Amino acid sequence: MSHPQPAIGIDFGTTNSSVALAHPNGHVDLVTFPTTSTPTESYRSILYLEQLKQAGRNSLKSFTGPSGIEHYLAAENKGRLIQSLKSYLPSRNLTGTEVFGRRYTIEDLISRILSDLRARAEIHLDRPIRHATVGRPVRFVGSDSDEDDAFALDRLRSAFTHAGFESVTFELEPIAAAYAYESTLDHDELILIGDFGGGTSDFSLVKVGPNTRSLDRAQRILGNSGLGLAGDAFDARIVRKLVSPALGSDSLEREMNHKSGPLKPTSPRPPEKRLPAVPAWIYANLERWHYLSFLKTRNVTELLRSARVRAAEPEKIVGLITLIDEDLGYQLHQAVQRLKIDLSRHETSPFKFRDGSMEIESQVARTDFESWISDQLQSIETCVDGLLTASNIAPQDVDRVFLTGGTSFVPAVRRIFESRFTADRVVTGNEFTSVARGLALRALEAYRS
Repeated sequence: MSHPQPAIGIDFGTTNSSVALAHPNGHVDLVTFPTTSTPTESYRSILYLEQLKQAGRNSLKSFTGPSGIEHYLAAENKGRLIQSLKSYLPSRNLTGTEVFGRRYTIEDLISRILSDLRARAEIHLDRPIRHATVGRPVRFVGSDSDEDDAFALDRLRSAFTHAGFESVTFELEPIAAAYAYESTLDHDELILIGDFGGGTSDFSLVKVGPNTRSLDRAQRILGNSGLGLAGDAFDARIVRKLVSPALGSDSLEREMNHKSGPLKPTSPRPPEKRLPAVPAWIYANLERWHYLSFLKTRNVTELLRSARVRAAEPEKIVGLITLIDEDLGYQLHQAVQRLKIDLSRHETSPFKFRDGSMEIESQVARTDFESWISDQLQSIETCVDGLLTASNIAPQDVDRVFLTGGTSFVPAVRRIFESRFTADRVVTGNEFTSVARGLALRALEAYRS
C-alpha cells in the first residue's frame, strides 16, 4: 500500500531527540547520526553558536547535536552553548535571547536544531521529509495551565514550520510509547505507560494489543496525567547539594568595618547578621544547568567580582566565576549524569567535576541522593495514584507497566511502580527511542485510516 509521504515520527526532547520511519509492513527504522566515535540514534537537543570573522566581517555559525558538542569542546574561545530549549516553550516572559549582539526568538533557535535534524534524517533515509508526527508531553515543563500548554504547542509548531516542515501532527509522548510497546504484543493488555524525559514525567493508561486496534481513541486511552519534572529536577538537587556549596552558596561576607577594614577577632559579628556572599538567585539559575549560558553577562560578572572581594571564602567565588565565564554547563551536566547513572548501579559513587582549574569531588551514597529527591519522588507517586483514581482503575487491574526514558533507571523511581504493581509487571525497553518508534507507528496508522 502506497502512502502520500513516509511515516515519520520525531521525538524532539529536552535533552535528546530521535527520528524514526515506519514501513508499510510495520518495521521501524531509527535514524542514526554520525559522531567522531560511533553513530548514535540519539541526537542531542543542543545548539552551539560561534562568531567567525570572514573577509573582515563577523558571521554567525551554528552547530547542533553531536557536531555542536564537538565544536564547543574544540573551541579555544567558546561561543554560546544553549541547551534544553524545549523547557522554555511555555514561558511568555522568555521570548528569546541576544547572541553576539543579535536578537533571536526561542522559535528561531529551536528551528536551527530541527533543520539539522531533518537534514540528517533525509540523508539517512534517502528521501525528503516535510511531514511528521511529533511527540508532545502531557504537561510541558513550567506550564501551569492548559493555556500555557497550548501556547507552548503553538511555538513548537512554529519552530517546525521555520525548519521546513509543511505539516506536523502532535501526539502525546506516553501514547507514542504505548504504540511502541504494543508492536511487541500478540495479546491484549491494559498498560500503564511511564515516560520520563529531561523536563517532564507523563503517564497514560492504555488498552493495547491486536484486538484493541479497532477501538476508537476514547475507548483505548483510559486516562492521562503528567507533571513538569523529571531528570532535570533530579540534576538540580545534585547541583544544590554538591556543586553550589563548593562554589560558595553557603558562604557569607567577611566581617568588615567600613572605617578600619576587617573587624578584630575579639568582636565577631554573629553569623545570622552577616549577608550571603552571592545572591541566592545565581545558584537557583545554576541548578537549571541549561540557564548557565544566560548568566554570562556583564552585570553578573561585575556582581561576582565584587562578591569575591567581600567573601569570607573568595576561592569558592573564583570557582563560580570560572564556571560561568568558561560556560561549563555541558561539562557540569555530564558529571551530574555520570553520578546518577553510577548511583543507579551502585550504593555509593564518587562525584567528580574537573575542567581546567575547576575541581569538585565528593563521595555520594544512594540513600543521600534519594533523600535529596524525596519531594520529586512524592510528586511522581501522587501523580500516578491520581491517574489510577481518576480512571477508576485498581493497580491489580493493570497487566503491565512500561517505563521509558533515562530517569526510569533510577532505583527509587522504579520502586514507586514495583511497590504498586509488583516487580514482575514492570518492564522497560528502548528507553531513549521508544517514543520516536511509537510516533512513526502512529503516523503509519493515520495513513491507513
